Amino acid sequence: MLNLEIECRFLEIDKQNLIQTLLDLGAIDKGESMINEMIIYDRDGDWRNENKFIRIRKIGDNVKITYKKYRSQSVDGASEIELAVDNYSQAKLFFENIGFKVFRHQQKLRHTFILDNIAFDIDTWPQIPPYLEIEAGSEQDLIKATNLIGYTWQNAIFNNAKWIIESKYNIPLGELKYFTFDKFE
Repeated sequence: MLNLEIECRFLEIDKQNLIQTLLDLGAIDKGESMINEMIIYDRDGDWRNENKFIRIRKIGDNVKITYKKYRSQSVDGASEIELAVDNYSQAKLFFENIGFKVFRHQQKLRHTFILDNIAFDIDTWPQIPPYLEIEAGSEQDLIKATNLIGYTWQNAIFNNAKWIIESKYNIPLGELKYFTFDKFE
């Protein structure tokens, strides 16, 4: 079953100030982790224009495969199917052997906080300032969370990370094979 993601982002945040605000509010600090990802498209690359992809994500020893489709750039514009697997390299081989293509390797640091069943993820990608992603069960919960941390709902961004990196920071993410902290090509 496809799950709708209900989320928003706030760009160029003051990371340390936000962390302190979340802690003062009683948020649970889940820690900061390096996330390694492979973005996979169909063999001909048509999915790139259809705003859908497969992602293999590794955080520590946890590996997940996600099929993601963006229908619109709105608060609930993405749907996804996600499942856990036990081997990052084997997942890559599986997709390559059934005709899919690993297009990009990417990394980001993610510091996660949970408050009232709302996830606050502070994402730090290579070469851009940190931003906040809030994910909740409803748009009303997103608005509540935004107000709680002192942010303004009108400043929320509903575009995905690729759009942000390309449009706001002029990094041609869609053309890169590596967008990692030690490799940019």
